[in-house]
Amino acid sequence: MKAIIIDDEPRARNLLEKMLEDIQEIQLEIFTAKNLLEGVELIKTEQPQLVFLDIEMPEHSGLEIFNFIKTPVYFKLIFTTAYNQYAIEAFKQNAVDYLLKPIDSEELEQAVFKAKKLIDSEQITHQIEDLSKALQKIAMNKIALEVPKGILFVPHEEILYFEADGMYTNVFLKDGDKKLICKPLKNFVEQLHEETLFFKCHRSYLVNLQYVKEFSRKDGDQLIMSNQKSVPISKSNKEHFLELVQQIFR
Repeated sequence: MKAIIIDDEPRARNLLEKMLEDIQEIQLEIFTAKNLLEGVELIKTEQPQLVFLDIEMPEHSGLEIFNFIKTPVYFKLIFTTAYNQYAIEAFKQNAVDYLLKPIDSEELEQAVFKAKKLIDSEQITHQIEDLSKALQKIAMNKIALEVPKGILFVPHEEILYFEADGMYTNVFLKDGDKKLICKPLKNFVEQLHEETLFFKCHRSYLVNLQYVKEFSRKDGDQLIMSNQKSVPISKSNKEHFLELVQQIFR
């Protein structure tokens, strides 16, 4: 974990660095800066997780740090100062802690562990958010089929049709394979309701229109799929289907 110490006093910087190195449970890569502007540049280049910041320094107070950092802030901030009158202002900056000089080693250790706990928690949150975004992208073009040995992520264009089988659903794939999924057809109808390629032609069937070869009136109204399967189409859905065909293929 990277940490930056920003303090205009060399002795204070060196002492804090040594105290941080003595915290054995956490490995820190430590950088130091002698003023706020130098510290801001270090923050931009090193992207630390933790910043120890003195308040009273020449030219710029540590409380001005966010006047110079406009990008989103991912580091945790711990103020270190010899003056306690800045505590309220410091915590307005969402500081993790406020340590008075001379810094007590136990208070420092507690502050570091508190910061690490927050950092770890946020990292897990970010990982979950990133995974969620990735899965949402997958869901735009694929469907998750829960099979006994795991989950198959199947592109929409590889699905011929879904067939209800009681509280289960048979999924027929382009390659000729068939998967029995322990979910009712209703689940897939709801999941794919915004996908215009899929059409619920019958209470027991949801078809991929890409693979409809023919509409047949022989032996009742049916859709003939690319695998030669005859799928029934209900009267109400037939009228809707034919209206769409006339609009699109006229």
